[in-house]
Amino acid sequence: MPLKSSQILALLQEKRADFERFDYTAQQAFQNYRQALAKASQQTKPVILEGLSDCAPSDRGAEPLESLTNDGNWVKSFGITWQSREDSYAWVRDRLTDIATFAVDGSQIYPGKDISIPIALIQIGWFENFHSADSRYEKDIDVDVMTPADLKANSSGDMLNQQVNMRRFQMEVERLIQYMEDRAGDRTCLAFFDGSLVVSFADTFDPATRDFYVKSVVRLLQASEHYQVPVVGYIDTSYARDLTVMLQRVFNLPDAPSIHDAPLLGTFMQWGDRTPLFSCRRSGVLQDYPTAIAERISFTYLKAHDGLPIRLELPQWIYDAGRLEQILDWVRGEVIIGGGYPYVIETADQTAVLKAEDNQLFFRLLQDWAKAEDLTLRLSRKMVSKARRR
Repeated sequence: MPLKSSQILALLQEKRADFERFDYTAQQAFQNYRQALAKASQQTKPVILEGLSDCAPSDRGAEPLESLTNDGNWVKSFGITWQSREDSYAWVRDRLTDIATFAVDGSQIYPGKDISIPIALIQIGWFENFHSADSRYEKDIDVDVMTPADLKANSSGDMLNQQVNMRRFQMEVERLIQYMEDRAGDRTCLAFFDGSLVVSFADTFDPATRDFYVKSVVRLLQASEHYQVPVVGYIDTSYARDLTVMLQRVFNLPDAPSIHDAPLLGTFMQWGDRTPLFSCRRSGVLQDYPTAIAERISFTYLKAHDGLPIRLELPQWIYDAGRLEQILDWVRGEVIIGGGYPYVIETADQTAVLKAEDNQLFFRLLQDWAKAEDLTLRLSRKMVSKARRR
């Protein structure tokens, strides 16, 4: 039966006080943190670091890396406006012509009940845009089939899917590292990592799985510095609280888990503005990184569209090499081309995605192959029916 609107509205009205109380408490906490942000933005880097001195490094949330000189509320103004879209594209051409940008993404077909043996398919796709006068680009895919042995088939369904996710992550990271090796020492390229370089999502996993994700990202960061190919972790919707935790520590504020960095900063930022660069000092999974890597992951927030600012994470060597502003302009350029989201990441996603017809093709190929090899394979009647119709 459909939902009964009258019942839902009655319940909401009955429990209105709970929502009102939560909203009031959250708004009060938010204003306290906003005031702390305003105060902190008037302080120097040494003063902020002194305010954090009583906290363990892994409990500080963040530390200022770049000078905190700003236009208020930690906003470093972009300072450029355009009269037309054509003007913005001219700026992009000036920054990105003959600069190669690269991204990789993945898609998968999970093991399911429609087939009698555990099997999965993973596809990654990548895109490199050379931003050249001849509009040259490279786009391709790679696939892998996971067998019952790969999937550890005695595991539960959730564990099977986790094995697929891990393999996809591994393939994406390996392709990025291969790109860096191929481009070693090239100062005209930028790799995008679609996600965070601090894999806090792995905090909830078992130790072996958490270790897998940590080691994968550590290899990526090591490769970036070794080959001197910049990589940027791009997080369009961030729930990170690193700056919020830092403000809490410096000003002894009550903990406020509902407050995240992006909303705290967003009201004050115009397109292209960013925060100063900070070192990430987040508790949790970062303590599993080698110290030399964990201490050198930096981040900034950038206003890239009408929504909340995005979060960019990057290895500190980029800042040390004096290339931060150059790399941020390349990111801005990609966002302009993509209409609010990096074109190179969006295209990699479109390249990698497995559609419904790909699923059906995979199962038809699997069925034909198993029959030719005299292997026992049963598909559900539903699956067979779909395959025949399509």
